[in-house]
Amino acid sequence: MSHLLHLDTSARPNSASRALTARFAETWSRAPGTTRAYRDLAADPVPPIGEGWTHLCDELLRRGLTDPVRYREAVTTPAAERAWAVVEPLLAELLAADVVVIGCPMYNYSVPGALKTWIDQVTFPRMSLTGRRFAVLGARGGAYGPGTPREPYDHQERYLRDFLAGHFAVEDVTFAHAELTNTAVDPLLAHLTEAHRDSVAAAESAVDALAADWAARS
Repeated sequence: MSHLLHLDTSARPNSASRALTARFAETWSRAPGTTRAYRDLAADPVPPIGEGWTHLCDELLRRGLTDPVRYREAVTTPAAERAWAVVEPLLAELLAADVVVIGCPMYNYSVPGALKTWIDQVTFPRMSLTGRRFAVLGARGGAYGPGTPREPYDHQERYLRDFLAGHFAVEDVTFAHAELTNTAVDPLLAHLTEAHRDSVAAAESAVDALAADWAARS
């Protein structure tokens, strides 16, 4: 049996990133022996970290705790207790997953604040997620792929790729993006509508293949 954690972060109810993650989850669920959990970080945002969370991190380091199962031992103050009440369910969802799919639009060249806040809440010193697979299904208003003029401004995929590998030691991370989504609302981009449609079709095809492949490994 293999378990999926499905996260959405777009502020748009009918966004391209939500459509891609829903497509992934639907294909995933067709395979026998698969389960999934869902969290909408835009509709139900988690609070930013505070002093209690920093106390947890400090105590983890002092006590040499690297196993998340033992993180509760670092709760030694009322502020840390309040922080742990937020962290515990988020961390449990993440640790229970074999596969994590994240719907991530590009906002101002980077990731949504809702996603960054979740990352902050579930990230602790020397914490590893090795063995889990991540799929980041994105949407960008423009074009930021290899060879495009705006490629250097992509701090969405680059940040997540560097963070997941550098901090969590995740080796299996796959990205698929629907680009040029602003062609639907910006008349100045109307001439790129066909390129947008091609990008969406390519992303959908990649999502279908990836979900089917990962579900088959369960």
